[in-house]
Amino acid sequence: MLGQDVLSVLQRAGIEAVGLRRADLDITDPDAVRAAVEDATVVVNCAAWTDVDGAETAEEAATAVNGTGVRVLAEACAAAHVRLIHVSTDYVLPGDAAEPYREDAGTGPVNAYGRSKLVGEQAVTELLPQDGYVVRTAWLYGEHGPNFVATMLKLAAQRDTLDVVDDQHGQPTWSKALAQHLVELGLAALRGHAMGGIYHGTASGRTTWMGLARETYRLSGLDPERIRPTTSEAFVRPAVRPAFSVLAHDAWKEQAGLEPLPDWREQLAQALATPGFAALAKAARNGRTG
Repeated sequence: MLGQDVLSVLQRAGIEAVGLRRADLDITDPDAVRAAVEDATVVVNCAAWTDVDGAETAEEAATAVNGTGVRVLAEACAAAHVRLIHVSTDYVLPGDAAEPYREDAGTGPVNAYGRSKLVGEQAVTELLPQDGYVVRTAWLYGEHGPNFVATMLKLAAQRDTLDVVDDQHGQPTWSKALAQHLVELGLAALRGHAMGGIYHGTASGRTTWMGLARETYRLSGLDPERIRPTTSEAFVRPAVRPAFSVLAHDAWKEQAGLEPLPDWREQLAQALATPGFAALAKAARNGRTG
């Protein structure tokens, strides 16, 4: 989802880029990775094991991609003097805060997925202290993959009401907006204007999953009251989810001279106007009235 948007932003900007799918490159293969990055100036790593619940019973496999593979990539970039932008997650944090997590906040994953991603973060910051950029994102949605916003619109055509969790707090982030920021960060890095380190690539503001669902319905011409609040206890999952995933965004200005991503409502409105989401919203309106 994010990788396709990154390529789209680069192509629209006239920047030469090569996108490698999982079938094209195994990031745990050192020889293949060295060959892939040797002619690059900036590498953006969107490859990841993203099955959060599946990682609970396959942590070694998840860590092979999210941790070992990232180390292989960081080693190759360090050897070739290539800058690396690595996409990470809020799940490396404990999720028990009351105020937005700063970039230097202490980590403490509460599930296997978070632990696997933290291994990758540590590899980048260790091996590429100047040329490594760890960008944590969260609650990502977009046109090119399964995501919460699309699911809510699809279910609107099937159900009169939906119960959605209202006790997890975060920042819904449009993958295309994040992709634009990743490209801007890469360009700033090439100009020597961006320091290596940790960045938080999430929307400004905050809401809950229920808040996101209701705003999605409102902007799509559906009745937001069809979304009913519930608690995490009603939807027990194999992996524990952080209750608080709100991140601070100071590093964008302080380390790269860039503005943070805009408010989540602004991003959502722009996303829902794109063809893919607009088609889902139309189908939802046709499937159910109100």
